[in-house]
Amino acid sequence: MGLEAIIVFFLAGVILVAGANFISKLISPKSDNSQKREPYESGMTTIGPTWVQFKVGYYLFAILFLIFDVEVAFLVPWAVVFQDFGGVAFVEILIFLLILGLGLAYAWKKGALKWE
Repeated sequence: MGLEAIIVFFLAGVILVAGANFISKLISPKSDNSQKREPYESGMTTIGPTWVQFKVGYYLFAILFLIFDVEVAFLVPWAVVFQDFGGVAFVEILIFLLILGLGLAYAWKKGALKWE
């Protein structure tokens, strides 16, 4: 039970998802009118343009948050099994933290963390 089982499960998943999408398209109501294409804003008619640009700072903070969130996702399991791995794992995690620290210092120096 090796590769064959993985292929069978993969194909079963693809068939189930494709089948669900097909049945959904088949039985869903099909009414097309101009109101369905209008933007919805809390049940009220929109005032002004509905397309809004966000500042780049939001995206920058989001990316930095994701980077350090992934760091925590790596650190927590490592901390749980730290005693089992010994010194090699400690050196590896120090290198990992050093790289992330250098990235944070670079972002800080470039002013990515300043909100203006």
